[in-house]
Amino acid sequence: MINKLKDLKLAIIGLGYVGLPLAIEFGKKKFVIGYDVNKKRISELKSGKDKNLEFKKKDLKNSKKLKFTNNINDLKLANCYIITVPTPIDKYKKPDLDPILNSSKMIGKLVKKNDLIIYESTVYPGCVEEVCVPILEKFSKMKFNQDFFCGYSPERINPGDKNHTISNIKKITSGSNKEIASLVDDLYNEIVIVGTHKAPSIKIAEAAKVIENTQRDLNIALINELSILFHKLNIDTQSVLDAAGSKWNFLPFKPGLVGGHCIGVDPYYLTYKAESISYKPKIILAGRELNDNMGYYVAKKLIKKLKQKNIEIDNAKILIMGLTFKENCADIRNSGIQKVINKLNKFKCNLDLYDPWAAKEDIKQTYDIYPISKLKNNSYDAIILSVAHDEFKAIKIKNIKKLCKKNHVIFDLKNVTNSNEVDFKL
Repeated sequence: MINKLKDLKLAIIGLGYVGLPLAIEFGKKKFVIGYDVNKKRISELKSGKDKNLEFKKKDLKNSKKLKFTNNINDLKLANCYIITVPTPIDKYKKPDLDPILNSSKMIGKLVKKNDLIIYESTVYPGCVEEVCVPILEKFSKMKFNQDFFCGYSPERINPGDKNHTISNIKKITSGSNKEIASLVDDLYNEIVIVGTHKAPSIKIAEAAKVIENTQRDLNIALINELSILFHKLNIDTQSVLDAAGSKWNFLPFKPGLVGGHCIGVDPYYLTYKAESISYKPKIILAGRELNDNMGYYVAKKLIKKLKQKNIEIDNAKILIMGLTFKENCADIRNSGIQKVINKLNKFKCNLDLYDPWAAKEDIKQTYDIYPISKLKNNSYDAIILSVAHDEFKAIKIKNIKKLCKKNHVIFDLKNVTNSNEVDFKL
């Protein structure tokens, strides 16, 4: 069995928001193979370009110990594989495990005696040992915890956040036995300067990860429901939250559209596992349903407000400012604004999409609308400020109003303007 940290030769499988920062940090300490099936992604990284805008050219070029590749044969040099592939949900809101299953098959064909496989992808409790390990055993023809070993260290990446990076976010670690748990913990302590939390088992580490975002989802759902209620009572939600926040233990959650690859996805992994053992979770699913419907709620409120101002709905010119799933981030996948856009399209509104962070080709592919690159004055019946990019925060409300026609509606979903001169805030 591998029992020395210095013996580990790393391969990071998947170079997205999770895998790339991991590869770069470990690449500062030791030789690392960064693998992704996407040839274009590898080509861009080799040239010093990160499409996600998380890293600059110097970050990608400085590490002489990091090798980017899409060649499976290069992985044979490794004896420790860290799998960081996505774990999305399908259209039925069930776990889509294909990426992690395919990665396990691939590694199963490569794994050698005494190799270590660490999973970082978010899964439900039991997934690694009950689903992934049998695949590794099948394709390697070796025995788990005898010939090869596993660990689980769930990612805690926060895209767009330059303060909370991989090195200063405490990391959960775990292993398939005590020795491996210690080895995995030692490995991550090489790059995490704030330390780690060694969980008693892989299953506990899996459960800890999936409830982190489930808790946030439920807290946001509560505030979203309160926002809906306060609007009906004609009470300003933010003023209520400011007042309640004067108490030391009031949690500072805010209403909003819930998107991304974590908060809007992870709870479904937990509910899937719960239902597989005949337990029907009530609160988790209720919170998910409420947050899932917030986009439709916003679209309906906008249509109602347009009617109140006698603005023709059909072909109404509407500007959507912000398409990414969070501020200062380039990723538009799973964005909460998508349901707003879909609903407005059904009302036959004429939409302009604008986001200085997102790639134009990604927007065109997702919405079949080519985004605008420049804002024009006196153009819009309505504007929705949906993402709190720094660029948007810098625009004064008077300049946002200049973009509108004389009779108009402005929705500020993220308190971008910090102004009461808008028609609606969540």
